[in-house]
This record gives sequence, structure tokens and C-alpha cells, in this order.
Amino acid sequence: MGNIVVIGPRRSGKTTYLAALSYLPALRSRKGKDSNFKIQPLNDESRDLAENAENIIVEGATFEPTVIGDKLQSVDDLPYYSFQLQVKKGLLKKPENIQINVRDYPGEVFEKIADRNLSDEIHQEFIDECLMSDVNGCLILFTQWEHGTDKFYYRVMSQFLKLMDERNRTNNLKLAVVMSKCERGELWPGRIDPETDLFGIHLPRTKTILKDSLNSKNLQFYALSTFGVLHKNDPRPNRIDQAGSNGSESVLREPNSWQPYNLIEPLYWLSK
Repeated sequence: MGNIVVIGPRRSGKTTYLAALSYLPALRSRKGKDSNFKIQPLNDESRDLAENAENIIVEGATFEPTVIGDKLQSVDDLPYYSFQLQVKKGLLKKPENIQINVRDYPGEVFEKIADRNLSDEIHQEFIDECLMSDVNGCLILFTQWEHGTDKFYYRVMSQFLKLMDERNRTNNLKLAVVMSKCERGELWPGRIDPETDLFGIHLPRTKTILKDSLNSKNLQFYALSTFGVLHKNDPRPNRIDQAGSNGSESVLREPNSWQPYNLIEPLYWLSK
């Protein structure tokens, strides 16, 4: 069993990704298709997310955004999602169980890792939770790749690696570093070899600091798309952005054609 945490900057798609995991097995079952995984919510927040998964993916419904302020005094005030994922690989192998734990931290907390002088309580609890001794690995969702982003992500990951070293996690914590929302036309062709064609081209400094600091057995680069593309011969994103209660929200363009890309593979690798 693997204990996994999912982290990333603002609007990297963490909650939508978990909603997609919750929704996909039920959708495939309704279509009469077998699914190679099952997912079970383990607490109230997870059950709420699973119950609302279809609305989130199809209609763009969202939970109230997590914002640091007067109502947020400690980590216990933040939503906490816990799921058990059962994955069946191959016809003869027994299913394997992965536990996914996600504290819905504001993305700005992850981003502020780059500030070496930051020592507020929420930030410290975030780091402590990510780097606990019983965590097998971190799924890190990155979503930006435009000019200037590489420099910022490099600073974040440089500091995160130092924090790992301080807690003796450099050699025993796996990082699955993911380019999310890879359905975008500029990124989709690079999904086959994301280390070379996504991170190597768009985030080269971030890629280099990770590869120079971690053993290859503890680092993998992935591409992931919660929404996928329309069809095999129509690689337009199966996603549209529409106005929502909390700003622009992404929803499926054609729900019946939904084929997400690589939702399970990073989690499975982290759990091994």
C-alpha cells in the first residue's frame, strides 16, 4: 500500500484531478466497460467530492476556494481528502491498493516554498505533512510553462529539495513530477516523452535541478490530462472554459467522448 500526497500551485487541477478519479469508474460501468481500478472514499470530505464529481467534470461545479484569511487558523481548518485506490494490472495479478491523501492547501502555500524566510504555521504544517516518514511519494502537478515559469518553479523545487534533505527524505521519497492539462495543443504532442519533450523544452532548469539532486529510481516525469482530447483523429482539447462562481471553470466539451490521459500511472509508480 502506498501513501501518496498530491501537491501543486494554484489552479494546477488538484481537486479536479481527484474528482476525475472518482467519476471515471462509474462512467465506464454505465457504458458497460471494465475499469482496471476502483476508488473508495475514506472520509466525509472524500465522499462529498465523489458525490459531486460528475457535476465538477461536466458542469464545472466547484467547492468554495481555499483562501488564507481570518477563518483559516491552522491546517485542521483545511479540507482533507482520503481515498483508497485499487489497481488491477494484468489479467492474473491481484489488485493492488494505493492510499491517496490530499490536504486541500491553497496553491499559494506550495508556491511560497520559494520564500526561504517564510516560517508561518500553515507553511510549516504543509511541509511537515508532505514529508512525513510514512509518505511514499508526492505527485507534484505543474501547469504553467510560459516564459518565466521555469525560473520560478526552479526556485520552488530547489527549496523543496533542501527541505527533503533536512528531513532525511532525499533517498526515500519518490517524486512524480507532472505536467498537467497536457491536452493543450502546444503540449499534447510531447506527452509520449514528457521528460524530453515537455520538461526538457519548457522547464529545463526545473528538470535539471531535480535530476541532479535525486536518484533516478525516485524521480519520474509524466504528462497528465484530466480532460483529454476529443477523439483519436481530433486532438482538440475535450475541455471548454466557462464562467463559474469562482471565475473561469473547465468542463468537458463532450462528456460521452471523455478519455482522460495518464490519471493512474503516476500514482501506481509512486506506490511501488
